[in-house]
Amino acid sequence: MGRFAGKVAIVTGGGTGLGPVMARMLAVEGARVVVAGRRLELLEAIAGDIGSAAIAVRADVTREADVAAMVDAAVGAFGHVDVLMNNAAAPGTDKFIWEQTLDNWNATLAIDLTAAMLCSREVIRRSMLERRSGAIVSFSSSAAWNGLERKSHYCCAKAALRSLTKVIALEAGPHGIRANCLVPGMIDTDLYRNWVRRIADEDGVTAEAKHTTLMAGTALRTLSTPEDIARAALFLASDEARTITGQSITVDAGGVMVG
Repeated sequence: MGRFAGKVAIVTGGGTGLGPVMARMLAVEGARVVVAGRRLELLEAIAGDIGSAAIAVRADVTREADVAAMVDAAVGAFGHVDVLMNNAAAPGTDKFIWEQTLDNWNATLAIDLTAAMLCSREVIRRSMLERRSGAIVSFSSSAAWNGLERKSHYCCAKAALRSLTKVIALEAGPHGIRANCLVPGMIDTDLYRNWVRRIADEDGVTAEAKHTTLMAGTALRTLSTPEDIARAALFLASDEARTITGQSITVDAGGVMVG
């Protein structure tokens, strides 16, 4: 019996990066999984790989109607929701503050912050409150601890996500619902590799040299894998972490040490 036997989990941003890794790990641990995102063909492929324990749901999590329909689909298929992984995110377009546009700012906050509020609100009121049980894990970024040049939009959204987590934990805690925030650093994904190539080109160095410089800023001199982040997320969502709530836990190979 896995840690999530009999439980139902929603993973937003389920089509790429960390999302499919978490969805598969949850299923291996016994969960029934709703893989949600905007690109249905990717979601269906992932759900198909998992099998009957998973369904794919197309949802733009910045839209209230889509989020409500996503949670309704989970409840309709599996009866309830025990775990929400608020994984959907977007980096926006890098701009110095004097270049920042309202469209870039608002679009980034919509997916990186407001969507987490909408998803948390709907799983709580449509399933978790009634059952007096549930775990929500949201995903911030270590860039939001100290800030990062040309990422005011992204850093502010991800910093606010930590505060949102605390408020949810305080409000929902008396109802048996936990909320925590995982704060990853750099993760070995296509998004990271594309970013490194771009900033390396800007600095006139190779991507390998830029990667080495970035790793020199971590205590472990290494890059987290999606599996590293997923294992930490599953722990926070599991009953093993039953008295952990309202916390922001950094997983970044020692790049940022808070405390």
